[in-house]
Amino acid sequence: MKEKIIRFFKTKQAKIGLALVCIVAVLTAAFLLQPTPNRSAQVANALIASSDESHGSSASSSTPSSSTDGSLVDPSTNNSTSSENEVNTSHQTPSSSTSGMEINPETGKDKYQTDPVPEGKPTPVEPENITVDKSKQYTCTLSIRCDTILNNMDMLKEEKKSMVPANGVILGTTTVTFNEGESVFDVLKRVTRQKRIHIEFENTPIYNSAYIEGINNLYEFDCGDLSGWMYKVNGWFPNYGCSRYHLKQGDVIEWVYTCDLGYDVGGGYSTGQASVG
Repeated sequence: MKEKIIRFFKTKQAKIGLALVCIVAVLTAAFLLQPTPNRSAQVANALIASSDESHGSSASSSTPSSSTDGSLVDPSTNNSTSSENEVNTSHQTPSSSTSGMEINPETGKDKYQTDPVPEGKPTPVEPENITVDKSKQYTCTLSIRCDTILNNMDMLKEEKKSMVPANGVILGTTTVTFNEGESVFDVLKRVTRQKRIHIEFENTPIYNSAYIEGINNLYEFDCGDLSGWMYKVNGWFPNYGCSRYHLKQGDVIEWVYTCDLGYDVGGGYSTGQASVG
């Protein structure tokens, strides 16, 4: 038997078979031992594909790690590798920055229903983001007028006629001091308290601002359905509430009573610049 086996391995067919076996073994070993630097990225891509199909989620939420530009990161090398399933999510961004405001492209307003501020005008500052610094003080001027009512006394409620000064001036132009970080509302509230001038306001969360309902016992709608208090700073009627207007040195604040939705005081809604309260 041993001699038969020896004679078989000496045949040509046996030698060819052994050679083929050796070649297959070498190729198999080479394939198994080859480096796989992109294996992590391949696994991540598979996770992305399965997650997108089953949950509809974005690539960034299903990838175990990612770089700042959204490309996949191989955790073993900490290098960015491009994903074949990379998703462009720019169209999913809910808002865009315009003149320092975050504007929702679907509504054209910020989250507090404010239209974009005209170029060159100060953008609103949220009260909760401001820290008042009493060590830094500046000056501004403040005035309060209701002289438009004098031309519309027939529309004014009878019981309110005694509240209107003869010249329509409730507070003449007055220089006041304010602290760094204070708003138009802060100054109005402090000065009216010091001068013993009545004021009533309401905080409106939807606009993230205080709304001035009445000054000197003259309220909105007291002189017609289009009447109420408005403010302007440096001749401009901001399109956002007074507690979102961050003051700076030398600002000129004017509170005026309108009987015609701002048109009689130079800040009509047709200009897109008026803000009642």
